Amino acid sequence: MYYLDSIGLDVFSLVRDHRPILLSASLPEIKSVIDFLTSMDFTAQDFRRIVSMCPEFLAASASSVIPVFTFLLREAGVQGSDIRRVVHRRPRLLVSSVKHRLRPSLYFLQSIGITAAHRHTYLLSCSVEEKLIPRIQYFEEIGFSRREAAAMFRRFPQLFNYSVRDNIEPKLNYFVVEMGRELKELKEFPQYFSFSLENRIKPRHQCCVEKGVCFPLPVLLKMKDVQFRQRVQLLSESSLPFSSSPLSRVDFDPPL
Repeated sequence: MYYLDSIGLDVFSLVRDHRPILLSASLPEIKSVIDFLTSMDFTAQDFRRIVSMCPEFLAASASSVIPVFTFLLREAGVQGSDIRRVVHRRPRLLVSSVKHRLRPSLYFLQSIGITAAHRHTYLLSCSVEEKLIPRIQYFEEIGFSRREAAAMFRRFPQLFNYSVRDNIEPKLNYFVVEMGRELKELKEFPQYFSFSLENRIKPRHQCCVEKGVCFPLPVLLKMKDVQFRQRVQLLSESSLPFSSSPLSRVDFDPPL
């Protein structure tokens, strides 16, 4: 306990919230893992974040953690200078089996064309069977082909991390029912699901309806609020048809 306190961990919170894990932890193993991470330039602040996000780390051993670093560096293509940032973003990588979780996930991502795995290491700790495949199957079920669904995830890998029930379904329902748009737009711009339904998608769509204008999804959602209002105003006052108006281009910068 004194050792954990000495490296800045909140021992009382650990005992209260994660007692079984703490009781199963071996002090020599904890020290060996901490020593190894320290040699990789991890700090006390890093340790606190790792344990807070993944308390199972306390039951890890150097013999289980070192292969993870080897995998990330040699197979996933992570640069040594980036390894700390990668673990900082996704501490669960440290307690994921290389054989049963990390490598299968890497191979699956590569199989659908996501070859730059070092940019999406947060996905490597996800289960292929329980998370990655079901996400693609969901988009197949709503009308996309396997090739189209895979292309969407290849274009926007973060889509794997979104909850179907809490994120994708509500936004899809609004897209189809309220906005009346075609699914092919989502194929080209899956980043749609990254925007807030209540704070971005709904207000901007309703504004366009009121003004009688329509934008491609990237134009509708990516602009800052001031730019969006300017473009809506200019287009609503323009005599040009929308398809030929420069205002419909993503790169158009309205005059101030």
